[in-house]
This record gives sequence, C-alpha cells and structure tokens, in this order.
Amino acid sequence: MNSVSLKSPAKINLYLEILDKRSDGFHNLKSAFQLIDLYDEIQISIKDSKEVTILCEPAVIDLKDNIIFKAIEMLKKKFNINKGVQIILKKNIPIGAGLGGGSSNAASVLVALNKLWELNISDLELLQIGKDLGADVPFFINGKNAFVSGIGDKFELKKSEKSKYVLISPNINISTGEMFEYYSNNNSSLSVKEASQNSFLESVKAKYPEINTFYKKNISLFNICLTGTGSTMFIAYKDSNELEKILQIIPINWRFFLTEAIQYSPLEDMK
Repeated sequence: MNSVSLKSPAKINLYLEILDKRSDGFHNLKSAFQLIDLYDEIQISIKDSKEVTILCEPAVIDLKDNIIFKAIEMLKKKFNINKGVQIILKKNIPIGAGLGGGSSNAASVLVALNKLWELNISDLELLQIGKDLGADVPFFINGKNAFVSGIGDKFELKKSEKSKYVLISPNINISTGEMFEYYSNNNSSLSVKEASQNSFLESVKAKYPEINTFYKKNISLFNICLTGTGSTMFIAYKDSNELEKILQIIPINWRFFLTEAIQYSPLEDMK
C-alpha cells in the first residue's frame, strides 16, 4: 500500500471545565468530547524521495507551522525513516475554531503512516507521540467519544450523543495558547455565572465583542454552547422547525454547518 485517503473528523466539547494550573504551566481540565460528521479530507502518498509536501486547499497554513508537518518529521526522526510523503489536504473544518481540526489531521497522519511505513507502533506509544504534538491529538488517535481529563490526555469512553447540531462560526481564528494565557491573566476579573458549560466562555465574550453581542442577544432563546477555546458555538436541535429558528439568528457574514454526532472516527477502520 502506497497511498490512502481518510476523512478526518471534528469534535465539539459538550462541556469544558478548567480545574487548575499545573506546575508545568499546563492546565488540568475535564470535558466531554463528541465526534461530529464534519470532516477534513486527507490523501497520503508515500514518495521515494525524502521530501515532505503538503498541498492544502484552501492554502491557509504555512508548511513549517503545520501540525501535520510536525507529525511527519517527528516520525521520520524517531524511526529513522528516509522516505518522503505527499499530503493533499482539503480543509472543511474551520481553523482556530475549537473544533480540533489540526489535531484530528495530525492523528490521521500518524495512524496512516504507522500502517504505510509498517512501523508497528503500539497504540500506547502512538498515543504518547500524539501527546507530544498536542493535547487533543491522543483523543483523535483513540477515535472514540470520551470523557477527557488531565491536560486532555486521559480519557474514558462515553456513549455517543444522538443529537443534531448547528455549528455557528464567526470567522474568528482563536489561538488556543493565547486564549489559555488570556484566561489565566483575567480569570479573577471575569464573571463565572455562565461558565458551567465552558470555562472559556467569559474570556471569549470579553475578548471578542461580536461574539458577546450575538450571545447576549440570543441566549434567552437558545442554549448556545461554546466548543474548545472558541470561536465556534453550537446549538442542538431536534426538528426542522427548531432548525429554521436557529438559522434566522446567524449573522449573514458568519458561516454555519449542519452536523450530527457520530459514534466513532473513520480512522478506526485504519487500525
């Protein structure tokens, strides 16, 4: 096998609570991660040359900053691989949106290259490699819905939701690292009255007025939730009547996605 095509899923945080800051600078958290049927599409091909190429559509990520590139380089160095890789990535998951697109991409590439390069890396070691890349990567390698704790590296299997969701994307790219820093620096001055669903909600509202305006205007009508460190919000709905009402509140210049919960990642079929 010299190539493989994968669908790389997004996730939402049904809730996200920051517990405390650790001595290593990371934060302990607890959350419920739910996979959804919004996917990036990845084609991975092995090359005889040592070159790594990533073709991204749209071209939104610089190569050296791409977590996929970092994942490939980590494997090549760790296992002394001299072959190259070509990645063709179609991005459908918004970037900097709290949906885990980059982490999902990295997990897909790690699992696929483990098979294509016949590395025979154990599940445990693969999870550790993923953890070194980013806190959400192990979850996507595991490929199942989970209650998550620690810095995002400990998970316990959970049953899938059966909900449909409208994802509301305000086209704001939020850096996870910067939002953690903002939360740490401003937590004492922020209200916690609405933090039960997501500890980052008040920080996101304080830093991004357009999100705050949208939230305040519509929270009495719908249960608006935030995923990750933002910027995407989501609302669960049951039928077409509810959906129509939700669609009417979305600003015309924002994106939205109609999604459903899924039981497990398509990546499971690669293992």
